[in-house]
Amino acid sequence: MDRSKEMQDQVRAACADKTPLAIQAGGSKAFYGRKLVGEPLDVTGHAGIVSYMPTELVVSARCGTPLAELEAVLAEQGQMLPFEPPHFADTATVGGMVAAGLSGPRRPWGGAVRDAVLGVKLLTGRGEILRFGGQVMKNVAGYDVSRLLAGSLGGLGVILEVSLKVLPRPVTEITLVQEADGQTALARLTAWQAKAWPLSASLHDGERLWIRLSGTHAGVNAAREALGGEEIQDASLWTRVREQTLPFFQTEKPLWRLSVPPATPVMDMPGMWLTEWGGAQRWLVSAAPAAGIRAAAATAGGHATLFRGHDGTGPVFQPLPPALMALHQRIKAAFDPAGILNPGVMYEGL
Repeated sequence: MDRSKEMQDQVRAACADKTPLAIQAGGSKAFYGRKLVGEPLDVTGHAGIVSYMPTELVVSARCGTPLAELEAVLAEQGQMLPFEPPHFADTATVGGMVAAGLSGPRRPWGGAVRDAVLGVKLLTGRGEILRFGGQVMKNVAGYDVSRLLAGSLGGLGVILEVSLKVLPRPVTEITLVQEADGQTALARLTAWQAKAWPLSASLHDGERLWIRLSGTHAGVNAAREALGGEEIQDASLWTRVREQTLPFFQTEKPLWRLSVPPATPVMDMPGMWLTEWGGAQRWLVSAAPAAGIRAAAATAGGHATLFRGHDGTGPVFQPLPPALMALHQRIKAAFDPAGILNPGVMYEGL
């Protein structure tokens, strides 16, 4: 169902009255970012797959389309979203997936959400409906704007429709596990990524290193012989990693997501660690002061996000330098001059 006109009317009225709007869909990622304020702008009814060209590896869908529905359609054609997005609930939608910009275990090898976005249809805070990009990779008109919306948490507009690059599913996948401490695991992953091994996921819990191999039978078998380790038959492991249903994530303490250069040595901070993405994504369960965690991430050349375990009123994302914050504010003003769409969801005053 196309509800563009209905939502456009609501945004235009809110813009005229300067009434804040809280964009809402399935709510599966409502914990992510700061607390939403404003009148609800419900996009769940704006749903449906608009076009799908399996031979061109492109699909277009409206924002309220259930993510599970889209993935089921792709699976029928032996295809998938290359960034393996988390759902966190059965209510996850395509628009929420792009707005949150979160990727799963395959991200370092399959690309991020923004890398798969080819084009968008956007409802801005002015009440304008604009199109950026297209449905093929060579169509770069407005491409950077399309990618800019991935991870914007709805602060720049309602993603009415998105066109995404898809990929064939691998012929075969296996998971290997090895005993390794943190520094040994990082050294192995760094060495392996310099080779042409068909890696597609990694996980380290401090004592064991799991790796997933995806590709052709010949490529996966060759990698299995070269890398070693015990093959496990737990097909649900990477789903549980993606959906954060592992025991590690079942905590009332703050859960931090640190993004750092993959080869960054094991970080000396109190708490429990889980490492993904070849060392680039590190989860930390810790009640340590936020300033110390963020400072450590910045020193390593990365940043830290308070992913869960906050009340939605304080800082969630790494504070921005004044010049970068000013740039964010100018971009926000260009798309949403009245500041009515998901105000403050990323940073206070933005």
